Amino acid sequence: MSDDILSSLYPFAEGNKPAPEVTDADLIASIEQKVAESVDAKRRFFSEQQVDFVAAARLMAQVYENRGQMFTMGNGGSNCDASHLALEFLHPVTAGRPALPALNLGCDVTTVTATSNDLGFDNAFVRQLIAYAREGDLLVGFSTSGHSGNLMRAFEKAKELGLHTIGFAGMDGGEMARSKAVDICLVAPTNSVHRVQECHLTAYHILWDLVHTLLANARERKVK
Repeated sequence: MSDDILSSLYPFAEGNKPAPEVTDADLIASIEQKVAESVDAKRRFFSEQQVDFVAAARLMAQVYENRGQMFTMGNGGSNCDASHLALEFLHPVTAGRPALPALNLGCDVTTVTATSNDLGFDNAFVRQLIAYAREGDLLVGFSTSGHSGNLMRAFEKAKELGLHTIGFAGMDGGEMARSKAVDICLVAPTNSVHRVQECHLTAYHILWDLVHTLLANARERKVK
């Protein structure tokens, strides 16, 4: 590795220069800056895309009203968000809210690695969609950049199978925001991966609540 690369990666490693001491005040200032960035990103996210949020909530509720199911997907930290979203619907923590079918396609490591090995990583989630999904179901994908090839391939397959699709992205939305295979794309307007994921977390917690509100309202209308 060249000295220039080492210098850029480890700016305090040159010579005998000690790294400057990090004080508690420095750390507190860093905390305050990151919190401010997170709050600002969320405010912009929700204020700029309120109409899309409502549309996403109504689409999710429609799928469940029609006895459909939801599939989720993502890579790395976004796979954790996909699992979290699926869990929220499958195992609701609020009393009186029904469990709803939801499956994260990234949870079965054996299947994901087998299909990726045999068919390429872009097809990591496709085989499960072919096996489990039915027309009218919903596929939700998380990608901080919006450029994940395996998510885009799965979205394309989902549309071939007659599924509805929702994407969570960041930055400029990437391919996900431009694709006709994604019905609704919610884009966190920040280039920070951490801030994008924080926006996504808040977003699907809110969507979960909106969906259950819509479903409860639909049940009341049927009773009347």
